[in-house]
Amino acid sequence: MSMKMIEKKQKRAQVAKEARELLDQAEKRGGMNQEDETVWNRMMGEVDKLGSEIEREERLQHLESDLESRDGSSAKYVDAEEKRELKPAIDRKEYRQAFHKFLTDGMAELDNEERSLLLQGKSNEQRALSSVTGASGGFTVPVGFYNQLLETMKSYGGMRQSRATVLQTSGGNVLQIPKVDDTANIGSIVGENAPVGNATDPTFSSLSLGAYKYTSKVILVPIELLQDSAFHVENYIREALATRIGRVTNAHFTTGTGSGQPSGVVTGASQGAVGATGATTSLVSDSLFDLIHSVDPAYRTNSAQFMFHDSTLKVIRKLKDADGRYVWEPSLRVGEPDRILGYEYVINQDVPVMAANAKSILFGDMSRFYIRDVMDLSVYRLGEKYLDQGCVGFLTFSRHDSVLTDVNAIKFYQNSDK
Repeated sequence: MSMKMIEKKQKRAQVAKEARELLDQAEKRGGMNQEDETVWNRMMGEVDKLGSEIEREERLQHLESDLESRDGSSAKYVDAEEKRELKPAIDRKEYRQAFHKFLTDGMAELDNEERSLLLQGKSNEQRALSSVTGASGGFTVPVGFYNQLLETMKSYGGMRQSRATVLQTSGGNVLQIPKVDDTANIGSIVGENAPVGNATDPTFSSLSLGAYKYTSKVILVPIELLQDSAFHVENYIREALATRIGRVTNAHFTTGTGSGQPSGVVTGASQGAVGATGATTSLVSDSLFDLIHSVDPAYRTNSAQFMFHDSTLKVIRKLKDADGRYVWEPSLRVGEPDRILGYEYVINQDVPVMAANAKSILFGDMSRFYIRDVMDLSVYRLGEKYLDQGCVGFLTFSRHDSVLTDVNAIKFYQNSDK
């Protein structure tokens, strides 16, 4: 942990303290005036800026630590269809080199050995597609590229920053997620040699996780950049992918209907608390307590989190409980997140903003929300189609799905209708 990180954390805590003092003083005068509001917004802007810098540094350290721990060893993943552990060709150094050459120089410049190596990384589904598309068929990205892509995608939406359960599978076959409802059954005392009475069988059901196909659309790269040895084409494509795929999937993971697209967490959650009349764009601290206690204690474990839009955080930061304590608790230690009433929270810009009837705040066990990623992400190189623009086009496809497996695990606060 660097001294710079510690200093930023301390500075952030100090600014947050000064902002609270400003708010307290304003309340004693009867409320915040325009000047107070301006100063308070500036202070909270600095708190957010320092928080973002700290978060980026912590994420980078985590990624570097993960890469160092690998130390060149082969990553492994489970083939969901065949139930066996795989040591994929796409994790070999030679594969990464051949993939880089494919991106920069195209299929024509690959020798037979390089082509054969890249073909080994294809799934059965991709091989079938390649028999149709021929030389324009895409290749699976290397494991390191894929892992870094998922890490980068966390910056584009809150679902992957939450404690949602992420399943990575090698193929796109439908997965059945088992559910069991045994809440109606309880144990009992039995006399010696007495028969055990009949019990109601628990209710078993399952949810399906499919694999909706997403595209990045065409990513254009000028030919001059590809010819520049200092240009990292993998980084460029990965950033474009993270932005495009990350944003659209986060939107669907949040508010997706489940019909022709993933089912979102807001869609699957059940009602926990409703705002009082007049609270269409506001909130009182009692509503947060109501929301927390609408969730069974079994789900209020370490995986429990709040989730809301950034504009909602601005409202929450000003709230106090009945004892005059602020419900928002800024972190004072590096590696520790800010909290609300003792619970972590996640900013997700796809959660509805506060408005009449809006489901604006989520709370509960986020691990009960499942995200499914199919690992055979492919990159297609369109070498001639955009030649008249002086560019090479890159097109990618990825497959994802999501579903909330327990509607009682996550609940929402709904603003009043008027």
